[in-house]
Amino acid sequence: MKKIFGLVMIGMGLMHGAQAQDSETKGFDKSKLFVGGTLGLAFGTYTIINVSPQVGYHFSPVFAAGAGINYSYYGYNDGYYNYKQSYAGMSLFGRVYPIQQLFLQVQPELNYIWGTQSPYNNNQNLPTYKIPTQFVPSILLGGGAAIPTGPNGAITISVMYDVLQNIWSPYYHQAVYGFGYNIGF
Repeated sequence: MKKIFGLVMIGMGLMHGAQAQDSETKGFDKSKLFVGGTLGLAFGTYTIINVSPQVGYHFSPVFAAGAGINYSYYGYNDGYYNYKQSYAGMSLFGRVYPIQQLFLQVQPELNYIWGTQSPYNNNQNLPTYKIPTQFVPSILLGGGAAIPTGPNGAITISVMYDVLQNIWSPYYHQAVYGFGYNIGF
């Protein structure tokens, strides 16, 4: 996995370097800055709350990168137990745009997890479990579409997968579908 991640990062760097040679170096340009992220809510059998703001910078028309923070809460009941898990963490991301409307993305994350598993009905004499608090790494790889909505904004749709597959990861054995909006300055 480390080799795959390394090759992806080297490839992104080479593409950025090749593009940078074609343009004049101007320093920091506020118009290349963008903010976005995810806000997710679900209520019912499963309760999910996700807040994940991100800030990024378009280094060139082909390469963008940035960082974010996140908080997620998952709660559900399987008829025997009430499960409550929380994740708080940070991420970095890099995007390569082969064409303006499509991107490939790598997003390493480090999340801190905590939670409990308690009996749904106290009469069942089931034990309460505490989820071990720990840091959980993830590396999300995937891609998506960026549909421009003006000179500096875009609607984004993406699909990513955690290649590390840590059993405590919030992305364990599932694809991560994203829908968001990037706001440029």
